[in-house]
Amino acid sequence: MKRICIPALCLFFVTASLVAQEIPKGYKEVYKQDFNSDKALKDFRFTQPVKWLLSKEDKGMALEFTGISDGYTPPFRSPHTIGLLSTLQVGSFVLEVDMLQTGREYGHRDMCIIFGFNDPSHFYYTHIATAMDPNAHQIMLVNNAPRTNISTFTTQGVAWGQNVWHKVRVERNIEEGTIKVFFDGTLVEEAKDTTFGKGYVGFGSFDDSGKIDNIRIWAKDVEKKGTTVFEEKK
Repeated sequence: MKRICIPALCLFFVTASLVAQEIPKGYKEVYKQDFNSDKALKDFRFTQPVKWLLSKEDKGMALEFTGISDGYTPPFRSPHTIGLLSTLQVGSFVLEVDMLQTGREYGHRDMCIIFGFNDPSHFYYTHIATAMDPNAHQIMLVNNAPRTNISTFTTQGVAWGQNVWHKVRVERNIEEGTIKVFFDGTLVEEAKDTTFGKGYVGFGSFDDSGKIDNIRIWAKDVEKKGTTVFEEKK
């Protein structure tokens, strides 16, 4: 019998197969957020809430931060602007998010993803920037001291562009100690570290502004546990 493939169906099965391969076995989706409800903000704690808002986009809403959180001083040199997903902690995970950088172009133009967060003095973050140097476009560790570069691989930077959304993906495997960051499907940063285990994840920047949308998190180990970190500061 001749095998017939209808293009639309073929595309569906290929896409479904690729998605299945991208998420490791034993992981399950533990969080999904498109910010199309005002209730979405209740999932987050902010270093300075007045800097964050829901903004209207062509296809719904997004979470926007409007600039550096000058009302917050971190205990050690690390990002000022953080929106922390405060409802759950994850161990090994895959995170995907759409990110739009809205600041001016310069070498350290950045957006950050926070993970393994225990408190403001103990966490990891990936700094995704236009140009790489020892303090930019790196995976960083904050361990009761100013941030330390722990990258084992980085590209020379990324092209944020203007009014361009990008798909960012972070993969963390606690057992192996691996951390990988992808920008529009390309590996841009990598590290190996086992300092911290399970923790909260979040988003933000060192000095800039941006928008976040379509968060999805798959995790192998999850604990639904709230936090009161970053008490409200106006």
